[in-house]
Amino acid sequence: MQYTAIVESNQIIYKTEELLHASSNRYRITMQVANRAKRRKYEDIDIIDDPRIKPVIRAILEMVDEITQPGIIGD
Repeated sequence: MQYTAIVESNQIIYKTEELLHASSNRYRITMQVANRAKRRKYEDIDIIDDPRIKPVIRAILEMVDEITQPGIIGD
């Protein structure tokens, strides 16, 4: 999934709140976001992404999409 457009800060806050409301444990979801961002940072070192979107923001957006749109993940 590509996030080529710059995401506005109010959209990031909205998506973060949506992610926190969907989870039952804030600590666990925070750790999942951090681990995904860290993993993506080192896995995608060869792929040139938009440097304006930080790995943490990208991880939040991806996780919200996975939770709100279950059809994204294949069976």
